[in-house]
Amino acid sequence: MTDLPGSIDATAEMLAGQGYVSPRALSTVVFLALKLGRPLFLEGEAGVGKTEIAKAIAAGLGRRLIRLQCYEGLDAASAVCDWNFAAQMIAIRTAEAAGGADRDALKGELFTEDYLIERPLLAAMRPQAGGAPVLLIDELDRTDEPFEAFLLEALSDFQVTIPELGTIRAPEPPIVILTSNRTREVHDALKRRCLYHWVDYPDAAREMQILATRAPEASARLTAEVVAFVQKLRSEDLFKKPGVAETIDWAKCLVALDTIQLSPEVIADTLGAILKYQDDIQKIAGSEAARLLSEVKREAAFT
Repeated sequence: MTDLPGSIDATAEMLAGQGYVSPRALSTVVFLALKLGRPLFLEGEAGVGKTEIAKAIAAGLGRRLIRLQCYEGLDAASAVCDWNFAAQMIAIRTAEAAGGADRDALKGELFTEDYLIERPLLAAMRPQAGGAPVLLIDELDRTDEPFEAFLLEALSDFQVTIPELGTIRAPEPPIVILTSNRTREVHDALKRRCLYHWVDYPDAAREMQILATRAPEASARLTAEVVAFVQKLRSEDLFKKPGVAETIDWAKCLVALDTIQLSPEVIADTLGAILKYQDDIQKIAGSEAARLLSEVKREAAFT
């Protein structure tokens, strides 16, 4: 376990040590969230690195990362715990075969920790050998308002209640990171419990740094062309603009193809690495890709 960073610069260094290039504003809000023990709510487009922040914090601090992946229909029971019904049935059959087990005693034995299946929220409330874990509640906007209300209560007191076992309270509050792709608005009451930061697409200089860190095998020229082209793509009217994750994937694909520099043919062959919707691919493929590449080379004076 590593001590919490003592400054904004130390926070940026910790994230950089895990391959996450953090702008000053993001490093500041991460530092404050850690220092004050407040949940951190991160919003932004998909693929801009929100989930990676939680991973970098966990790795940098040497803490366990517990991830609750949200989805439509997620309820409190699925997020906290479940009972191992198969094992309980076997215990019941075994008791019956042994001949007339006391029903009350058997009921007490069935609803114990031995038959409990921990889900992420309960796991985050348990003591951890390496210190309080990092609890990542990912894509909260996919859930509905009843789950938000439950989560608000759980994060207020850092405790969960299991009817059969009672209330379980975290001995040390977990480090909570919530993310949202903003497919819908999250309720203000939950946001007020958190520090907030909008994670935007990086500018060209920062995206160059990210590629140098995450795809160092790409040449300086290829990295510059890839970043410039992706930056151009984001200014186009697309259904889904490419995120940082797509930039990294594309650079790695180009390296795997031994690409030295971009060409219209290479772009056409690899558009599926950066654009994930057929309408977007059709719009950019062909003459449009050639036009964008021509602008990139002209503006950067590539030869």
